[in-house]
Amino acid sequence: MAKQTMVLKVNMSSEKYRTKAMKIVVGASGVKGVRLEKEQGKLMVEGEGVDVLELARTLKKKVGKTEIIKVS
Repeated sequence: MAKQTMVLKVNMSSEKYRTKAMKIVVGASGVKGVRLEKEQGKLMVEGEGVDVLELARTLKKKVGKTEIIKVS
């Protein structure tokens, strides 16, 4: 499988939500790396075979509003 890079905008209004979002993403199948841009509320996710829709659904359910910005 090819390497994927995804950008997700997540509601991370507090440290609690940032920590929760990071734990969810790191625990997802196929994720190799995660970068956080606090100021913009974005998560840059790198991996192979990651189900982006399922990841976004889980984040929305557990953390709050989540948008898929880019998948490449």
